[in-house]
Amino acid sequence: MNLPPVDRRQFLTRGAAWTAAVTLAPGVLLYDMARARPAGEPASSAVRWGMLVDVSQCDSGCDACVQACNREQALGTPTRPTDPQWMRKVQLEQNATGRKVSLPMMCQHCAQPPCVDVCPTGASFKRADGIVLVDKHRCIGCRYCMMACPYKARSFVHAPVEDHSGATPRGQGTVESCTLCVHRVDQGEQPACVQACAKEGRQALLFGDLNDPQSEISQRMRALNAISLRPDLNLDPGVSYAGL
Repeated sequence: MNLPPVDRRQFLTRGAAWTAAVTLAPGVLLYDMARARPAGEPASSAVRWGMLVDVSQCDSGCDACVQACNREQALGTPTRPTDPQWMRKVQLEQNATGRKVSLPMMCQHCAQPPCVDVCPTGASFKRADGIVLVDKHRCIGCRYCMMACPYKARSFVHAPVEDHSGATPRGQGTVESCTLCVHRVDQGEQPACVQACAKEGRQALLFGDLNDPQSEISQRMRALNAISLRPDLNLDPGVSYAGL
């Protein structure tokens, strides 16, 4: 889908900028090892998990992270606009210079998530460690969260789910989005997209603890002057971008 040309600064501050084209791809990584959480121990606010996307390391032709996400969660390959898609690739072109960049877009795991604010049942919630999730037992499919998300990061499951081999429960009539592979994180592992990007020999994605100023992700964010998308909304996303 091609959108009209827009200005880079407006895209970063108000969401409408650069010429954007959505494709089925992802592509980022760099990494900061997680720490396993003992079984039965609740998530702690001492840690805030997040991701850094280094756009300068993201190849527009690479879809390794999107494919990894689809495999991990048994999403399959989207063939229709209504098919669930937890991670997608966005291509941007700067009007003034013609510079083009490619970046993955997924749930931004905001500290102040609007999806949680509008959910009437409490199905959308944020863990103490910053990961935003959907409780499928409470989701009634009203899709208020989809309308509230400024990043268009949530999908509605229109069709019956036949493949339940993924790590995350899924069901028709519910909403879903990127979980940062919470099942992996709780075991001290990296999200599937990060591992896939690294296997491709790239360093577009870095995952780690945003609360630790000495963590690799925190240091890289400072060094690269990473920014969040739509800072005007004051949502404090857990996903930041460098190289835009």
